[in-house]
Amino acid sequence: MGTALVYHEDMTAARLLWDDPECEIERPERLTTALERLRQRGLEQRCLRLVAREASEAELGLVHSPEYVALLRGTQALSTEELQALSRQFDAVYFHPSTFHCARLAAGAALQLVDAVMAGVVRNGLALVRPPGHHSQRAAANGFCVFNSVAIAAKHAQQKHGLHRILIVDWDIHHGQGTQYIFEDDPSVLYFSWHRYEHGRFWPYLRESDADTVGRGRGLGFTVNLPWNQVGMGNADYMAAFLQVLLPLAFEFNAELVLVSAGFDSAIGDSEGQMQATPECFAHLTQLLQVLAGGRVCAVLEGGYHLESLSQSVCMMVQALLGDPAPPLSGPMVPHGSALQSIQSVRAAQAPHWMSLRQQGVAPVLSSSTRSPGQGPSPPMPAGPEFKTAAAQAVAALSSLLDQLRLRPTPPVRTALALPAPLDGDLVLPHDVLCQEGSAPQEETQAWARPHEALAQDKALSALGRVLHLLDRILDGQVSSGIAATPGPAVAATLDVAIRCGLSHGAQRLLCVAVGQLDRPPHLTDDGGTLWLNVGGKEAAALSMFHVSVPLPRTTGGFLSCVLALVLPLAYSFQPDLVLVVLGPAHGLQDPQAALLAALLRGPAGGRVLALVDEESTPQLAVVLARVLHGEAPPSLGPFCMASLETMQALMHLRGQLEPQWKMLRVAGETGRPGSA
Repeated sequence: MGTALVYHEDMTAARLLWDDPECEIERPERLTTALERLRQRGLEQRCLRLVAREASEAELGLVHSPEYVALLRGTQALSTEELQALSRQFDAVYFHPSTFHCARLAAGAALQLVDAVMAGVVRNGLALVRPPGHHSQRAAANGFCVFNSVAIAAKHAQQKHGLHRILIVDWDIHHGQGTQYIFEDDPSVLYFSWHRYEHGRFWPYLRESDADTVGRGRGLGFTVNLPWNQVGMGNADYMAAFLQVLLPLAFEFNAELVLVSAGFDSAIGDSEGQMQATPECFAHLTQLLQVLAGGRVCAVLEGGYHLESLSQSVCMMVQALLGDPAPPLSGPMVPHGSALQSIQSVRAAQAPHWMSLRQQGVAPVLSSSTRSPGQGPSPPMPAGPEFKTAAAQAVAALSSLLDQLRLRPTPPVRTALALPAPLDGDLVLPHDVLCQEGSAPQEETQAWARPHEALAQDKALSALGRVLHLLDRILDGQVSSGIAATPGPAVAATLDVAIRCGLSHGAQRLLCVAVGQLDRPPHLTDDGGTLWLNVGGKEAAALSMFHVSVPLPRTTGGFLSCVLALVLPLAYSFQPDLVLVVLGPAHGLQDPQAALLAALLRGPAGGRVLALVDEESTPQLAVVLARVLHGEAPPSLGPFCMASLETMQALMHLRGQLEPQWKMLRVAGETGRPGSA
């Protein structure tokens, strides 16, 4: 199964027919530039191209009132003066004689995409549409939005496909209040939105955009608002929001489908957002969403008004949907204090409703507004010389970044497998996974093996040769990721050689995640070249900032907390250029857990992951690792089961020790103790 791209050229027909500085940024070039860039990169050609259809009026009626649909139908026959007069009745909206047709195509594209994914025709996809939809409400256009395509798609998925748990992720820089209103009392839809808020001083100036609006009635806890109270949020802030808020809730919710309101005005260079997140960040966010819902991710374009930033961000998202590794994140991974305060406000507001937050020691509160008491919306702040300077710097930074990305070609082989024998015919790999037959030269292998008695036997030496050959191909850019097997008694020695070889062959920062009772090789020092993280150690300990050990949690909640609250923040803080994942003898992970760990560790090093497994492991483990490193979704972990108090105390103890050095571990104002609520 592949990736769908849904589009129709008619969606470029609607355009502004009069002068309106507020609305002129929503223009047809948003689509044509993005599509042109997808073609230049060869990405459109790799997708299943679907021509968008119009949503029927009955389908529009899943969300919108008949009177509102009739009003929009009537715009097809209005004069320019009449269209302008009608537009003034709404906030930040313009109508064109083609608006009704374009908006029906946008909604229909989202429905087609959901149908294709749910039918198994494709695994995921993007609907490249305009006008956007997430501000539109039952009977009102708003903020360039006419029909709420994502909301209609969610209702359609519920009714046609019988889904009971749908996650909507809205990363547009404006609050999707239309989507929030539609689902605020519906516990079958979890709606997450981050948005520029500035304590109510940014459009749409709504009190209900703040963190303490969490839904109503049966939907309490299923509306999640993350307000950004400063501009300039970047890659580290967006990743922290996913790791600390969205992903813990999403795993507990266990969605059957993920819908993304994919607005790219939250990217660098866009004057609407004034944020600093670079295009490749959206590849990382997409990869994180792909571990949910069996990888069923349907993205629908919302905002994004800086054409270069928009088109590059769209390309990054599509690359991730196709399974390509995401380029490493640029810049220091240090979240802003304001971002952490907002994140903690969300966690506190949501803690009464989610076990995954309460187990982390988040003290639940009934009100966690980010406003000062009595503070109401203020008028928007004008863009002065300081902003114009910052905007120019952002555009220059974007240009520099794009030059760097062009110099980083995608390896020709995404995943390779180095095993001692062919797989059983019943085990099916993705068709383009390379089953490696080569080995490093015998003299080189023997030289690396000489210090280790465990590598003296022929079987272990042959396995080491395969590991070294695969590692060389990863480091020279021929292969992105790989899985290699070695005899159980030789795992520790093989790992030692792999680390030394990696560091001597060009890796500057090597992250080793060793699962099971494995000791750090004695030659490793705390010089910053290697970060050793042992999951399955006897006790929680940070012997140094580069030598960390944590016991293996025994529940799904404990395992997820370990990965999301410790492993990934450490990995993204360290910013490695190679990741070694080692599953030692009796490592204790179930196959779905091992697969999730490997899938999530694709991100920090730009996909450069080498997984070492014991030859005695089941062949199915090698296959599931190959699939996730190739870009497929890991198997479900099953029902969420809360972590033990002992597990959470150990994790919080480690975070407290390591937080001063590794800034992605920071949590603003964390109070309470594990299990206290």
